Amino acid sequence: MLIESSNDLERLVEAKDFKTVKQELSALRDADIAAFIEDLSRRYAVMVFRSLPKDRAAEIFAYLSSEMQEHIVGAITDQEVGSIIDQLFVDDAADFLEELPASVVKRVLQNASSETRELINQFLKYPPYSAGSIMTAEFVDLKKTMSVSQAFTRIRRTALDRETVYTCYVMDANRRLEGVVTVKNLFLASEDAIIGDIMEKNVIYAHTTDDQEVVAQLFAKYDLLSLPIVDHENRLVGIVTVDDIVEVIHQEATEDFQKMAAMAPSEKPYLKTSVFSLAKHRITWLMILMISAMLTGGILGKYEAAILSLPLLVTFIPMLTDTGGNAGSQSSTLIIRGMALGEITTRDFGRVLLKELSVSMLVGFALALVNFLRLLWMYPGEYMTALSVSLALYATVLLAKTVGGILPLVAKALKTDPAIMAAPVITTIVDALSLIIYFKIVEVLLLP
Repeated sequence: MLIESSNDLERLVEAKDFKTVKQELSALRDADIAAFIEDLSRRYAVMVFRSLPKDRAAEIFAYLSSEMQEHIVGAITDQEVGSIIDQLFVDDAADFLEELPASVVKRVLQNASSETRELINQFLKYPPYSAGSIMTAEFVDLKKTMSVSQAFTRIRRTALDRETVYTCYVMDANRRLEGVVTVKNLFLASEDAIIGDIMEKNVIYAHTTDDQEVVAQLFAKYDLLSLPIVDHENRLVGIVTVDDIVEVIHQEATEDFQKMAAMAPSEKPYLKTSVFSLAKHRITWLMILMISAMLTGGILGKYEAAILSLPLLVTFIPMLTDTGGNAGSQSSTLIIRGMALGEITTRDFGRVLLKELSVSMLVGFALALVNFLRLLWMYPGEYMTALSVSLALYATVLLAKTVGGILPLVAKALKTDPAIMAAPVITTIVDALSLIIYFKIVEVLLLP
């Protein structure tokens, strides 16, 4: 039977024709099957999962959301739970357990094998978002005294339970990392060649306590497929694979976007997050920004006399504040992105400051010139008004781009996430400062 769409599969599930469902699912990829299960009602999701072959169930389970995983664990037998947890790679099992309530974690661990339970407990002790928390213990390990022939024998014997076999790791008797060798190099070497002679000794690695973002930067810099993770004694305890890093990059990018939009980070998908939770994540920063924006009102009140003398001045305020906010957010976005990619560090403070000053002078001059000509055309004869507003605009752009460029670096130096110094914060700061500059220029040039 040819299945044209997931709707056809859903109709088969509703008809409880699980024999046909099982046949059709066998032709799909694990990630696609997981996506199909996620779209089903909870009752049918468990039925479909139970119809999966045991050798694929654990792989598909790893692709499911934490909510669906918890639901399935609560609906299946202890024996089925034990089978899934034993077949999962340790890093996937640890990620799964971190999301579960304590009572469910206890049940899962009780039904796992003693070896799996020991490995999972070891992984759960590492700090959140560290290299240790995302690594896997399933890797191919070799001895430098082995021949290529012996290495292939070991790879064939252990490959089924390893997350990747492309890169093999060479350790001494105390499990200290000595080198790496790829399967490609093994294929190209003679069978009698010794691993110690063909391995790469200059190994790139990370420590278990390194932040996962640092690990992601190493992958990007050196185009890695996997990275060895060592403890403080340089003993190899696991590896991080590229699929884990893709997930880390996704998490870090999502977190930065949320912080840059003045929201508390949330790991749950938008449609699966409650209204109350969404409001809670947004209200804190909105409250802070609302209160800080009162400073702008205070500045306007201080210069009330100037506004009463020249009411026309008020019409230019939105243009100044909007331009300043936009200019500042441009700089902060570029700097935050550069810092995330490792292109910019706090040591580059002077270079960033100089560059943003140079850019802001060029951009500010162009904007101020166009604005000066526009005001002369709109208000003939008002040369001083046009000059005052244009000077204020130039100073605002100069200030906004400079502040937007250096504040993320200041945040990083103070051990704070640079992403919080994004558009909303920059705009609030620049609005207040640009108004002060504007009215100071007006006092000097326009008011007697």
